[in-house]
Amino acid sequence: MPFNPLHDKTLPVTSLRSGDGHEVLDDVYCLPVQIVNVYFVGSPASPEDWVLVDAGMPKSEDTIRKAAEQRFGEGVPPRAIVLTHGHFDHVGAVVELAQHWNVPVYVHADELPFVTGQKAYPKPDPSVGGGMVARVSPFFPTEPVDLGEYVRALPDDGTIAELPGWRWVATPGHTQGHVSLFRQADRALIAGDAFVTVQQESLYKVFTQQREISGPPRYLTEDWPQAKASVERLAALEPSVAMTGHGMAMGGDELHERLKDLAERFDELALPD
Repeated sequence: MPFNPLHDKTLPVTSLRSGDGHEVLDDVYCLPVQIVNVYFVGSPASPEDWVLVDAGMPKSEDTIRKAAEQRFGEGVPPRAIVLTHGHFDHVGAVVELAQHWNVPVYVHADELPFVTGQKAYPKPDPSVGGGMVARVSPFFPTEPVDLGEYVRALPDDGTIAELPGWRWVATPGHTQGHVSLFRQADRALIAGDAFVTVQQESLYKVFTQQREISGPPRYLTEDWPQAKASVERLAALEPSVAMTGHGMAMGGDELHERLKDLAERFDELALPD
């Protein structure tokens, strides 16, 4: 597949309005859903081979389903749903979508308790600083969803049968079982919240979508040494384009330099005071 690491037609997007999707790559479509991004991975030329990555905010199932119908056609479900992790803004519509489409949902084995109704996430920490979003984070839900028969653990070998060419990469820290997705052929990365391209703690920066490389959202990150190691792991992959759970896609030299800087100065740039 021809690949331009800058993707001039898409990367200059300067805002992410909820429900206003855009192509980042020919076969990766970003759909902002309120404060978070979901991704449709697959080409409209092969509509029966697409996969949904993450599932947005609660009550966003109609937005996601309608956008999928516009891109792939009415009545064309994804082959599967893959979750980078189980926080509320990434699984908001997953139960409804899995039931509607009758498709499997893949998560890392360490995330299973949080998507099978067994265990809640730790409460957000508003003391991490950074802005209004961090201060109001105690109001964010941490209760588990229950996917029941639809959920599957990702295979140990890093593959995803429904997503050939991509591999999942263990990137714990933000949550125990956080994963990112990487395609070696063009070095495309779907990073989830291992790092993001907006300072998610700041309401102003979330609103304006000021693009910058930032560590994982501080108020819900569980293990900072692991989070640092995960950023280092992703930087070592030298991705050509990064698509994150929050913020606009970033590619080329800008991504390389800023991600390398975050990996090298993680304690300074990402760790809460």
